[in-house]
Amino acid sequence: DGSHPFTIDVALPGMLTAVMIHPPKFGAVVKSFDATKAKAMKGVVDVVATPRGIAVVGEHMWAALAARDAVAVTWDEAKAETRGSAAILAEYEKRAQDKPQATARSDGDATKALAGAAKTIEATFRFPYLVHAAMEPLNAVARMNANGTLELWAGHQLPGLYQGIAAGIAGIKPEQVVLHIMKTGGGFGRRGTPDGDIVAEAVMVAKAIGYKAPVKVQWTRENDMRGGRYRPAYVHRLKAGIDAAGKLVAWDHHIVGQSIVAGTPFQGLIQNGIDQTSVEGASNLPYAVPNLRVGLTTTEVGVPPLWWRAVGSTHTAYATEVFLDQVAAAAGADPLAFRLTMLDRHPRHAAVLKLAAEKAGWGKPLAKGRFLGLAVHESFHTFVAHVAEVSIKDGAVKVHRAVAAVDCGTVVNPDVVKAQIEGGTGFGLGAILAEELTLAADGTVEQGNYDSYTPLRLSAMPKVEVHIVASDAPPTGVGEPGVPSIGPAVANAVARATGKWITTLPLTRGMQS
Repeated sequence: DGSHPFTIDVALPGMLTAVMIHPPKFGAVVKSFDATKAKAMKGVVDVVATPRGIAVVGEHMWAALAARDAVAVTWDEAKAETRGSAAILAEYEKRAQDKPQATARSDGDATKALAGAAKTIEATFRFPYLVHAAMEPLNAVARMNANGTLELWAGHQLPGLYQGIAAGIAGIKPEQVVLHIMKTGGGFGRRGTPDGDIVAEAVMVAKAIGYKAPVKVQWTRENDMRGGRYRPAYVHRLKAGIDAAGKLVAWDHHIVGQSIVAGTPFQGLIQNGIDQTSVEGASNLPYAVPNLRVGLTTTEVGVPPLWWRAVGSTHTAYATEVFLDQVAAAAGADPLAFRLTMLDRHPRHAAVLKLAAEKAGWGKPLAKGRFLGLAVHESFHTFVAHVAEVSIKDGAVKVHRAVAAVDCGTVVNPDVVKAQIEGGTGFGLGAILAEELTLAADGTVEQGNYDSYTPLRLSAMPKVEVHIVASDAPPTGVGEPGVPSIGPAVANAVARATGKWITTLPLTRGMQS
């Protein structure tokens, strides 16, 4: 009939609905609970403990929600993360001053070149935790059938992995697990969790009630915001050296933050102490710098991390491209020309950069109070440049126009490419303008809904122009590469307007610091 049902729409005969009570601190577990009052409430079927928290199971969502607040839970916080995000980032800053644990790239002799440079530039960048904040909170439906098959309805981003996880929880063979892959009301990586997350939770709850009925586990927005699996927080320390002629001769980059893949089935991505998802976009810096070093220090923090749309490039693009503008300013060079002199060996970077600059009117007069900034980045083998046009009023940044150029190889459907770059531009812009997830001093999450965690509002979405580079190269991705370069382009425009380099995100915080 043309409808597009989501997991939240699934309604099976006799289906129950469960809501979760998760630990208030990451790493805490249930010590004891009293559900006497909750079980006496109308519409409540059961209240059960699972390895992930307490599930309140009701005949419908509202019955379960009403009873949830009547459950008294005592938590064991012996292994919980009890630091706030301010303390975590302060530790990162200290570690950024030390020698990195591992080296991701080393060309020439960065230490010697920095010591001999005519001028050195330094900056420290701070990135907060970010939530995926998809419109549809996490959910999954589990039903055990009489023939021993287990059916699961959810937005399965890693279906093969989830099938094995569900089978292990249920004590059946993987081939007995039937997955119904639903439309998702946004994912951005959040529905691709290495431990199965909401899918595992649905099986746990169904098992805990003896599989007596199909059960939908539906998270609230607050569950979703406070459930972990964030883009990790990071600190980047960068040093650069230029010679007497203004040429960039040295670059030293130290990244400090959590590994996304450590302790997961994807741990094999870590080679020689380097998690590629932490350094991508920095270790493959395209600019011709004779002495370049990129190091990584991986931290152990109790906050569960996860990939987030564009993964490592969400922070490496910002740090490298904003810092490069800062270096260009120290060299007295135009940011576009400065980049192009170092991109002879990377013509695809140069091509998108030139195209975006041309279409945006780089170097031409602008309306009073308007400023341009640019950035270029490669992710998922796709090359994207952004030029942002901004103004500032009463300390607030307004992005009026974003011009993007993309080279994703052979284009099959131009409308899809444009739509993804437009969407990625909005997604990346929201992240740098106002988004941040913070932990209070005791380790509890402070945000819970869109009133306190603020993705991009419609009123802040700029006009976006997308220009596609003609290419006969193999096609590459467009779902994520639109995200990384808009942030640094905006920040570089802000610097041209104010003379201030924003090194703490989001901009709402960085403009004040």
